[in-house]
This record gives sequence, C-alpha cells and structure tokens, in this order.
Amino acid sequence: MRVISSVVAAVVIVTGAAGPAEAGACPTLTVALDGSGDHTTVQAAVDAVPDGTPHTIRIRPGRYREVVRVPAGKTGLTMVGSTGDPADVVIDFDNASGTLRPDGTPFGTTGSATVTIAASDFTARHITFSNSFDRAAHPEITATQAVAVKATGDRMLFEHDRFLGHQDTLYADTASVDVRARQYYLRSTIVGDVDFMFGRATAVFDRVTITALDRGGDPNGYLTAASTRADNPHGFLITRSRVTSPAAAQTYFLGRPWHPGGDPAAVAQVVIRDTVLPAAVKSAPWTDFSGFSWRDARLFEYRNTGPGAGIGPDRPQLTDAEAARHTVAAYLGDWRPHGH
Repeated sequence: MRVISSVVAAVVIVTGAAGPAEAGACPTLTVALDGSGDHTTVQAAVDAVPDGTPHTIRIRPGRYREVVRVPAGKTGLTMVGSTGDPADVVIDFDNASGTLRPDGTPFGTTGSATVTIAASDFTARHITFSNSFDRAAHPEITATQAVAVKATGDRMLFEHDRFLGHQDTLYADTASVDVRARQYYLRSTIVGDVDFMFGRATAVFDRVTITALDRGGDPNGYLTAASTRADNPHGFLITRSRVTSPAAAQTYFLGRPWHPGGDPAAVAQVVIRDTVLPAAVKSAPWTDFSGFSWRDARLFEYRNTGPGAGIGPDRPQLTDAEAARHTVAAYLGDWRPHGH
C-alpha cells in the first residue's frame, strides 16, 4: 500500500434493476463511445458537471480505456451503467506504481489508480472499475501496486459494481488522516490478490463476492490491509458476504495491519462476520506487516462458515454483545444510503 488520488462527481437517484436514472431527479449526461451521447469519455462528462450540482452520468456499453478523476467539488454525482450489467460498462487502465510517467518518475500507488473519486455523496451502479496491469508482461516493474479505484469521499455508495485488479485493487481511504469517510459497497464483486482491500475509510462490504486470485505461492496474498486511525472504532466491516478462491488450501491471509510510513496511530480495524470462507484461507488467518504485530490491531471474526472458517487462539472472535456493535448501521452512523 502507498498513496493514491482523486476522481468523479454528479448526483443521483437510480432505481430499478437496470439502474436507469429516476426521471426528473437531476440533470443527466450520457457517455457513449460511438458519439451517440453527450460525451465520448467518462472524464469529459465529469468535467462538464458544475461543482456542487447533482448530476447523473449514464454510461452506455463499452470499454472506456481512460484514467478518470472526480474532484472533491463535484458532490452529488451518480454514475450508472445503462444496461444494469456491470460487465457491459468497463472503465479500465493499466498503470502500476512502478510505471513511469512521461517525466520519468513513477506513478506511485496513488497515481496508479484508474479511477479516483474525491467527491462526497457519490454513487456508482452497474459499472466495472478495472486496473489491467499485467505483472508477467512487465518484469521490469517491481512496484506492482495497481489500483482500480481510490475512493476518499464520505457517503459513497457502490452497488452492483465490479472492482478488478491484482495488488491493491480497491483503496478505500479518506481525504486526510484527520478526516473520516463512510463508504458502502453493496452486492458488488472485488477481485485481487495482495492487500486488495486497503485504506483507512470506514468501509462496509455487504453481500459482496470477494475473489482471491491464485498467484501460485504461499502466501498467495492478503484480502485486507486496513490502516484505520486508532481513534476510529469503525474500519472495515465485511458482512453477509462470500469469499471465493481457486488458490490452494491454507495459502491466503484474511489480512494484515498497514501502518503507512510506519505511523503508529494507524491501527487496523477489520471485522469479518456472517461470511463464507474458502479452504484457501489459512487456519491462522492474520499476519504481521512491516514490523507491526497483527495482535496489536483490531481484527475479529464472527459466525463465519465454509471450509476456511474456524476458531482458535489465532482467530479472535467477537462475543454476541460485541457483534451487536459491529453492524452496517453502526458503521454508517447517521447516513442511510437512498433505498437502503
């Protein structure tokens, strides 16, 4: 994990399985590769939205090979894939941390993001966000962090989306260390291998499918690398979800605590509850990171099932009373996403 940047903005309300914008809810811009819409790139549509003015950006099918940035001023933005199938609308690029910019300097983890979203009150539905960096094709690049999405806004809803990558796929973060941000990932798919869900946001992953890819080694990878601030009781909550993996048994960690720059005030908080775990998960599923012990972090499970579930001294479990304080509502606080 290292650092990332900023991305999209427009507002709202989407209903129905296919996710069309609610008629009359707010102005709508259409993006289409073939020129049949208002814009041919997602970034052009974002740029056309006035700051602080809710808009819907409706994206027609296609693979949009571009880097997208949604600045913090573009609050109240909704981006929606027009067909209701996230596989039809793909925003993809392939920068890695070690990829060189035109000036010869590396992008870094933050700079590698395909889509960076700094705006609050952002919603995305039925979209695939992808970083297709290929390690095998670029053996000269050793810094292989490659972010699909970096999200730093508050009250962000991602519903029926896909996040595809390998190392550092989804960077759920905040604008700065002294700011908190709530993000709700609902009925979505997240794919990766090393630390592919990471950052300091208060992030809820509800009814998501998490796919841990097979790198062929041991360890194969780590699902999470949270960097929650020590004074924040709510970091990552994975609930009512399913983890799948083609990797060999006992080769995946559920996570490790990330302390950016060795910051002792970053004390990971992760709860994985009511979730199905595959055989690929290690029986001692948490591990140290850069000299920081996982036992000093706040890493817990509760009522997980599947061949990768278990209890024991290396698998801290919440009590029933503690579990009552680690719910979707508790993590989202006074924010209730529209329709949920």
